[in-house]
Amino acid sequence: MSTDTATPSILKWANDKTGEFKRQVSTFRDNIVDEPNAKFTPEAGRYHLYVSLACPWAHRTLLVRALKGLEDIISVDVVHWHMQEMGWPFKEGYEDSLYGAKYIREIYFKAQSDYSGRFTVPVLWDKKTQTVVNNESSEIIRMLNTAFDKLVPEKAGINFYPDNLKAEIDSVNEWIYDTVNNGVYKSGFATTQEAYEANVFPLFKSLDRIEEMLSKSDYLVGNTLTEADLRLWTTIIRFDPVYHGHFKCNIKGIEKDYPHILKWARRIYQMPKVAETVNMEHIKNHYYKSHLQINPTGIVPAGTGPNLAEPKI
Repeated sequence: MSTDTATPSILKWANDKTGEFKRQVSTFRDNIVDEPNAKFTPEAGRYHLYVSLACPWAHRTLLVRALKGLEDIISVDVVHWHMQEMGWPFKEGYEDSLYGAKYIREIYFKAQSDYSGRFTVPVLWDKKTQTVVNNESSEIIRMLNTAFDKLVPEKAGINFYPDNLKAEIDSVNEWIYDTVNNGVYKSGFATTQEAYEANVFPLFKSLDRIEEMLSKSDYLVGNTLTEADLRLWTTIIRFDPVYHGHFKCNIKGIEKDYPHILKWARRIYQMPKVAETVNMEHIKNHYYKSHLQINPTGIVPAGTGPNLAEPKI
């Protein structure tokens, strides 16, 4: 099968014995720090993000980049939405501006010629040393949150991981990541009924818990916008248009059954610059056309989920 039409095998990502989806740990874990002898120091124009507009993990980095005013500090390239057997491609208006790569895998091999892991996004790239700084979204957003504050001092007061809330944010992140962010994937990529049920019920138990939290507060932690909200938000806006049907997460829906989560999602969407990071065409086309083991016809459903722009918050 040619790489132009092939799709990545979801089955090989799951444990053969249990049918459980096992997410690979990210490989590149360096940090950008504002210290004189640091390997990676904050500099305008030095760093580059490779992202997919479809991917919720990459979407986190675009959100923080926008909210922290880093658009002129950190450049971005977007891969095409159609993931293929060779991974995320650059094509049809979505080119690699740095090296002219055809696939994101080439960027990984440029950093490490014997790299053998998965070729994921986001990738935070250092143009100076021509290597990957980090490919773990949770760590990238922490860097973007504070590392460049001296370069954009007017945004330094925006802190999504404040000292007084760190412990609570970490606690919320932990169970939301396991049961919701990754829970939708563990449900959708399960290859046995047992693996599916072991994850889909905890997913909705957590959504019920989140609904209760947001019935009493505008945000998840400290009644202020933190990284806990941003990490969850990129999953929630994909829930009704993708995960509900495509990943069989259909016990309830956000628009119909979770009014406080929906109001919270709209509140964030309507913040300046946030809507610009959302591309529902990429989101829907990627999931429904790239995962042919789940959706063999490649037909993309018409619905786009709740209108996040209305009503005005």
